[in-house]
Amino acid sequence: MRVTVVGAGLGGLAAAAHLVGRGHDVTVLERASIPGGRAGLIDEAGFRLDNGPTVLTMPNLLADAFAAAGRDMADYVTVKPVDPMYRAVYADGSVLHVRHGREAMAEEIRGFAGSREADAFHRFCRWLGDLYEIEMANFIDANFDSVLDLLKPWRAGLDLIRLGGFGKLDQKVASFFDDERLRRIFSFQSMYAGLAPKDALALYSVITYMDSVEGVFVTEGGMHEMARGLATALTDAGVAFRYDAPVTRILRTGDGAVTGVEVAGEERVVADAVVCNADLPVAYRTLVGGVEAPRAARRGQYSPSCLLWVAGVRGAPPSDAAHHNIHFGRDWDAAFEAIIKRGVRMPDPSVLVTLHSLDDPTLAPEGCSTIYALEPTPNLDGRLDWARDGERFAGELKKRVGELGYPVDDVVVERVYDPLDWESMGMERGTPFALAHTFRQTGPFRPNNVDRKVPGLVFTGSSTLPGVGVPMVLVSGKLAADRVDEYARETSVVRW
Repeated sequence: MRVTVVGAGLGGLAAAAHLVGRGHDVTVLERASIPGGRAGLIDEAGFRLDNGPTVLTMPNLLADAFAAAGRDMADYVTVKPVDPMYRAVYADGSVLHVRHGREAMAEEIRGFAGSREADAFHRFCRWLGDLYEIEMANFIDANFDSVLDLLKPWRAGLDLIRLGGFGKLDQKVASFFDDERLRRIFSFQSMYAGLAPKDALALYSVITYMDSVEGVFVTEGGMHEMARGLATALTDAGVAFRYDAPVTRILRTGDGAVTGVEVAGEERVVADAVVCNADLPVAYRTLVGGVEAPRAARRGQYSPSCLLWVAGVRGAPPSDAAHHNIHFGRDWDAAFEAIIKRGVRMPDPSVLVTLHSLDDPTLAPEGCSTIYALEPTPNLDGRLDWARDGERFAGELKKRVGELGYPVDDVVVERVYDPLDWESMGMERGTPFALAHTFRQTGPFRPNNVDRKVPGLVFTGSSTLPGVGVPMVLVSGKLAADRVDEYARETSVVRW
């Protein structure tokens, strides 16, 4: 089957890997001049700055994409563990290093909060492991055709209930840890799902499992190397890539079935199926004429956005800095209330500062550093006027980073991204984190990766199944390939 993949983001690349490995004729069309989508790169003045995801978890899923295309990841990308995975700095001045490996982390907790909390960490890890085993096989790595599909793995559903997966995440984490600082470090991951810990279901602790138990990794040369390496492997496997090729329309027959795509408003590329890696609600609005996006995509709750400052600077970071540094603000609950409920900035913002060049000096000239500073903010549904105040907000973020001890006075290269920028890059509501993972926007309730009104069109990426984050997006590519195979069987189209 001739398959065109629209977008060379990680979801599109993963889909292409599984498709070419199954014998399909695959072409990837990418509007930018490099692969990666949101996992982009700024290569300037001797600096290589990532401007997308900065935390890699579950690298086995990335390796699976290479393997699906008949390639070995080690031949294209070098993945290394980050240790400590995070340096968590609290408002009271205390510091916790989140270590790679359960035993090392338990010992860290023992010195930080005592033996009782260290023992609780082991129990917490066992609970997270059980949760992950149930969810991955039955609810994450799975396509859904209807809500009734939730009943098929009914034993798994009962196990989730038994484990307390449908309770509140903050309460479940609190059932293990008395120390409020530990509760924060093991529940902040709900932000990746677009929810406050008190609003998220405990089953979303599976993100904490991927992060704090399986561990955080980095690719040599920066996070963009994930996409570059995978694209190179796919080229070697026979996938055709075309860059600077913006898709402007998905072409269809009278009955709605796809026939190909239009490139740059003029060229037509024939295809038997199309895998779309563009943000789903934006794709419906701009590429698929005459078909309304699913209700959740049109009226659903979208995740908070972020203000991101990436820079190449002269100077070295603080001697106690780690690769990833989380600086928590004072009032935890008020922070979530501000950005999610009230649509304003956090009163005392928590900030993630990532220093890729700390472990990989090739990313910056000698005597220089890379800085990636992220502050969670409301998306464009919030009350902030980014056109008027965005520059001031960015200045305040830079000032905060400097006050935390990072070198910010001699900037060589910099970029700022706020919700208006994310929107201009094709992200609905100006958030790179897509729909929030409320229960009514998860699994069969999330916008599906197929639409019966457009046969042959399949979606991949964070705005469809299974959801947000690098691991989920890689899984979404595999699920998209499964849908193409289903369509091929239904239409009896012979593979090329």
